[in-house]
Amino acid sequence: MHHPTEPPPELWSAAAISDPYPIYDRLRAEQPIRWTGGDWQIFRYADAQALLRDPRLGADRLQVDPQWLIASGLEPLFKTRDSMMLFADPPDHTRLRTLVHRAFTPRVVESYRPLVQRIVDQLLDAAAARGAIELIGEFAYPLPVTVIAHMLGVPVNMHDQFRRWSDSLAAFIGGTTRPEADVLPAALKAVLEMTDFFLALVAERRRAPRDDLLSALAQAEDGGDRLSEQELVANSILLLLAGHETTTNLIGNGMLALMRHPDQFALLRDHPELTPSAIEELLRYDSPVQVTSRRALTDIEFQGHRIEEGQAVTVFIGAANRDPAQYQDPARLDVTRGDVRHLSFGHGPHYCLGAPLARLEGQVAISALVRRFPHMRTLDEQVVWRDNFALRGLQSLHIELE
Repeated sequence: MHHPTEPPPELWSAAAISDPYPIYDRLRAEQPIRWTGGDWQIFRYADAQALLRDPRLGADRLQVDPQWLIASGLEPLFKTRDSMMLFADPPDHTRLRTLVHRAFTPRVVESYRPLVQRIVDQLLDAAAARGAIELIGEFAYPLPVTVIAHMLGVPVNMHDQFRRWSDSLAAFIGGTTRPEADVLPAALKAVLEMTDFFLALVAERRRAPRDDLLSALAQAEDGGDRLSEQELVANSILLLLAGHETTTNLIGNGMLALMRHPDQFALLRDHPELTPSAIEELLRYDSPVQVTSRRALTDIEFQGHRIEEGQAVTVFIGAANRDPAQYQDPARLDVTRGDVRHLSFGHGPHYCLGAPLARLEGQVAISALVRRFPHMRTLDEQVVWRDNFALRGLQSLHIELE
């Protein structure tokens, strides 16, 4: 979610990146629906849920002056972004999602459990020998990026390169306090390099298809009315980015929350059957995705407000997930909390395609950490969060393993 207008400062500050929840609480109570001059901002759960499933709101969020785009040289960056299903509306969104969905059904995802378990065990065996781990760089990132690379059929040994590309694109898509003069050229460079990378791989898969997602996408595109070359590359980039970015944050944010709540850590350690509900609660408590946005396709009357055609609507998922009207004692972490219908995977037609995979990876990773290192503790007196508004995650998390 890139911001063409200057947003109100309190939500896009270093303090909000560190801990946005007190600000959310105040705004939810005082101005649950507010017009800032640049966008409508939504903080309540019921409003967020209603708007995310409203077909009168489109996912093509950012309107950019075409002449500026050509003059700036940034056209390839925005063209790639606009070809991703994340930013598409029906019928394009339906066509793209239908094609990719086959790789992410619960049955197909479940078949990856042995692979996920094997990677988790290998990473934790190495960490156990050292007696310490930097959880993000040595575990929470390598796990999902290895899995999605395996699924797509891209070289797994390119972790570091994927990370550089992803960081540059995440700053563009997720918003940052860094100046646009830094963010946009870096994102453009990443997109151009990733486009070359995927075009070469696609050409290879057309010559010699394999049993991987990239081959399936390339063949479908070859078959006629499915994917254009641009869509094929853009959505391969999206899958690589989305396939690890949020799961890395789920594992990091989740383990930090558990270590800060030793009673909940102990409960999960002693009752591993709570793992599925614990993952949902961790997703609710400190969502890897804090913000998403839409654009009004027509004038909308909503809760006494008039949202005009073309206006942006920013939904604060992190605020909705802590709404006391939806959850009892929402600021409390409770791994036994039942029926946690959080909005961390979105809602409506753009509900996260990779949710089953993220859940599987989160469950296997966090249960293994808690089981193998029941007395782990963080070595960081103060944690540092990544400079990203929408994609909330830690830069690093140093842990002593016991």
